[in-house]
Amino acid sequence: MTLIQSAKLNRHDPYAYLKDILAALPIQKNNAIDGLLPDTWKLTLAGQA
Repeated sequence: MTLIQSAKLNRHDPYAYLKDILAALPIQKNNAIDGLLPDTWKLTLAGQA
């Protein structure tokens, strides 16, 4: 629930956000995980497929 509300507060579509980060997590490098947080997230290639 917190991720959904944070996505809404950052003006992201919660469905697109969750779909993208769940697809990106297995291939995301540990040092770049901050890019998946709602306040810094941009749609990745994993989410565009």
